[in-house]
Amino acid sequence: MSTQPLHTTADSARMTRWPAVLCWLAVALEGFDLVVLGAVIPELLATKALGFTPEAATLVATMSLVGVGLGAAAVGPLVDRFGRRYSIIACVLIFSVFTLLVAFAPNVALFTTFRFIAGLALGAVMPSCLAYISEHNKSGKTGKATTLTMTGYHAGAVAISLLAVFFSHNWHLLFIAGGVAGLLMLPLLWWKLPESQGFLDAQAAKTAVGSSASVGSAATPDPVAVKTGLGGLFAGRYALVTIGVWVTSFMGLLLVYGLNTWLPKIMADAGYPVADSLVMLFVMNVGAVVGLVIAGWLADKHGTKPIVLMWFLLAAVFLAALSIPMSGQILVNIAVFITGVFVFSAQVLVYAFVSAIYPAHTRGTALGMASAVGRIGAIVGPFITGTLVTAGIAYPWGFYLFAVVAVLGFAAMSIVPKKV
Repeated sequence: MSTQPLHTTADSARMTRWPAVLCWLAVALEGFDLVVLGAVIPELLATKALGFTPEAATLVATMSLVGVGLGAAAVGPLVDRFGRRYSIIACVLIFSVFTLLVAFAPNVALFTTFRFIAGLALGAVMPSCLAYISEHNKSGKTGKATTLTMTGYHAGAVAISLLAVFFSHNWHLLFIAGGVAGLLMLPLLWWKLPESQGFLDAQAAKTAVGSSASVGSAATPDPVAVKTGLGGLFAGRYALVTIGVWVTSFMGLLLVYGLNTWLPKIMADAGYPVADSLVMLFVMNVGAVVGLVIAGWLADKHGTKPIVLMWFLLAAVFLAALSIPMSGQILVNIAVFITGVFVFSAQVLVYAFVSAIYPAHTRGTALGMASAVGRIGAIVGPFITGTLVTAGIAYPWGFYLFAVVAVLGFAAMSIVPKKV
């Protein structure tokens, strides 16, 4: 009889771990499938595969991120209404299927179309996972929970960067790998990912408020507490939070996607061999994983907003430093690694702040819209950088641009109140 409680406790611990692991894997697949385009662009351009030109590559990168932004904007109200579980499963299914189709696209037009549709689901999966994991975490602190989950994104980016070093000459295999991995994950998601208890509790609370109203309850609910959808993001002092977070996300994702899409090409233009520039993409994303772990720990200890501000300032410093010519591959990789530590985790800390400050009934919408507005920056970043690449001035002017953007992210976050 004494063994039964131990068995139950072990089972409970395993059930608690599964959602965290599965959200991490889903975000890792997003990182893999989003970064794969940047990893193969140099090869597509060098071989003129499917008729690719710099202008075509810029269009594909832009349309992919348009899909990501639209997906992030659309999923928020859906995930707050129908739940986190089904949103995550549907997203993984859709982006896996269309990533596979990209590998077999016969021309640039279909390649672009498939990337756009995959982008819709890729944009939706991250807000869904972050809403889920912030509610799954029982401590009430979202810094470490969010940043550890988002290490999955950069683990996926690291994986594709490493694979591209060896297989970029056969770009079809890289897209096939991402699609197949997602399809293999679907049974696990269906079997081991329960609905978020935080979502279920929020739904029960909304039902209770509705029931009270229908029987003429004398209690008057707090309009800020019960307002949902986009309206809930602008209720009371949340308006200032929302505006500041949106601008910061715009700047943060401009940095993330501008670098992940064009870093190999920029460094190749600077005179580094293509293989070395792909290694730099790998090194930068390894730095991102390290930065996320450190940033999450510091945010939970000292507060999220101060660490966001520090991270954006340090990102500006090291982005500017990358514009300085360096001799020796080791020195360059160290600079790229440190830049990755700050650039990528700065944006993820914004998501941690959003998860903590908005209530459960608007959390999915808040994360989705922060991501969606940020994706506009994600579209602008590769587009502007691609224009600089086409003009032949991406090195060093791209890094000057990125440094200014990081300073603007710092300024926008400065106006956001810590509490509402």
